[in-house]
Amino acid sequence: MPTPAEPYPRSVLDLLAAAGNRPVFEHGARTVTGAQMLSLVRRIAAGLRGAAIGPGDGVAMMLGVDPEAFAAMIAGYVVGARVVGVRPGMSDSQLRHVLHQDIAAVVTDAATPGHAPRTLTVSELLAAPDAGGPLHLSGRPHDVARLVYTSGSTGTPKACAQTYAAMDAAWTARPAAWPPAIRELASRLQRYLVFGSLSSQVMMEYGVLTLAAGGTMVVADPPTFPDAITRLRASASVITVPRLYKLIAAQRSAPADLSSLRALMVSGSPMEASRLREGLDVLGPIVFQGYGQTETGTISMATPSDVPPSVGFPPDVIDVVIRDPDGRQVPAGVDGELYVRTPAQAIGYWADPTESADVFVDGWVRTRDLGHFDEEGRLYLVGRTRDVIIVNANLYYAGPIERVMAASPDVTEAYVVGAPDEDTGEAVHAFVVPAPGRAVDLGSLRTLVSERLGAACVPATITVIDEAPLTPNGKCDKRLLRAAIPRAHNGSP
Repeated sequence: MPTPAEPYPRSVLDLLAAAGNRPVFEHGARTVTGAQMLSLVRRIAAGLRGAAIGPGDGVAMMLGVDPEAFAAMIAGYVVGARVVGVRPGMSDSQLRHVLHQDIAAVVTDAATPGHAPRTLTVSELLAAPDAGGPLHLSGRPHDVARLVYTSGSTGTPKACAQTYAAMDAAWTARPAAWPPAIRELASRLQRYLVFGSLSSQVMMEYGVLTLAAGGTMVVADPPTFPDAITRLRASASVITVPRLYKLIAAQRSAPADLSSLRALMVSGSPMEASRLREGLDVLGPIVFQGYGQTETGTISMATPSDVPPSVGFPPDVIDVVIRDPDGRQVPAGVDGELYVRTPAQAIGYWADPTESADVFVDGWVRTRDLGHFDEEGRLYLVGRTRDVIIVNANLYYAGPIERVMAASPDVTEAYVVGAPDEDTGEAVHAFVVPAPGRAVDLGSLRTLVSERLGAACVPATITVIDEAPLTPNGKCDKRLLRAAIPRAHNGSP
């Protein structure tokens, strides 16, 4: 596509200007229109420039979910800064790592962080007057516009670096460029429930999509489901797989009025086909399953009418090839690793050339996800290349074992991890959340796995848990599961 006359966030500013007196953000009793949000952006941008923040400067955003947080993020792009979203729930060491990655200032609405090099409060920035008129945009195409941190579930979080050129190329704020699945989703975003932090790439991108669709972002604080949906009459929300399962169970036992709800965007991990069908049966045709990565943005999305458990058809502007371990492309129906190119993908990991070289290869992003296409071009996910257990020197992927166990009517969720074993090198260990009112027959589960996947995949232990521990971004925290493997099997005396 041609280089735009002005850099990002011109597309977002145009959406706010077009909204005018239409509400774009609801926070409690407070409603903010497009014109008012644009004024907040102008004032915060003026405050940042007054604080000598400009192109190339790293600005960490330690903010919650309110109109000022959204305006501050956009204002950071206006001045051409490198916007760094700091997600809640980071450990002290992770936070220290993030705030020492070439950060010029921290923008916050709370107490001064102990590790911050320099703090600018939102109230200080808003003290700048609104000069009115068009905003001057300072972003340079090849500068890094934002750093989006991965969950850090395997250790120190990595920062995906996305340039201003890449953000310009994204289709989220441009309705004319929406692929069919996104166009269908956008029609359901009248009242999009936001929660947690706008540093979440998913939360922010769907927020911009809501603006472009003519909808309103509505804050859920706290984000309890289904109460927040019914209380705020939300039409759409992001939801992780574990939270979706809980919502389905709650609707079975004590149905709430979810008549306003038209879209749940499942994020974080693929769903087992039978569970997806259950969600559609219980909640109605409202479940959209998005597939993407921090490194790439959205890759594909399945609408409620798509064939489960596919994640839909990747849009034409996104290239996806599936390769075997030797790098050769495989035909339809054959599993392999997904390599992806998207217009808005990251250029690498900030200050991490070794990891960047492993993942960003010749213009492609190695997703480390396993999957295949069917003959019609639908994409299916089957696991992750690194989520493996090595039993007697043979690799076994956790994903297929989890899906087999989750297919049992007694099981709502299943998670598999590996741990050292004196006899086999590593052994499979499983954790299952029972279906409401059901008792899990461990012997039947082992038989099911053995019959479908072979004896080597049968878990050495199966532990029944009430719910899975979650990382701050809502994914299952497998590190905590490994620590909870029964003592007789985890090397403890």
